[in-house]
Amino acid sequence: MTAHSAPQLTPLTFREIFDLPVSVDLRTAARAFGMCLGTAYRLVDLGTFPCETVRVGRRHRVLTVNLLRALGVEERPVFADEIADGVALTLFD
Repeated sequence: MTAHSAPQLTPLTFREIFDLPVSVDLRTAARAFGMCLGTAYRLVDLGTFPCETVRVGRRHRVLTVNLLRALGVEERPVFADEIADGVALTLFD
């Protein structure tokens, strides 16, 4: 491994994707797509990142709803432990 090697990319799990806040930084969005941050910035600069990004100062943010849509997620699944915790019941009431 050289000094210029990038750290190992760890893609987001389904659980992590569904636990995201309203918006995420570009690094998190890149992880969701399984790409490195450098590639994400290049795609943003080219206007070809898989979903819309929002510029906030010098940083890029991605609305989670746009991220989920770009990943092909139409509905949020209900996990068994959420049902046990009563979370799912509040989602559908």
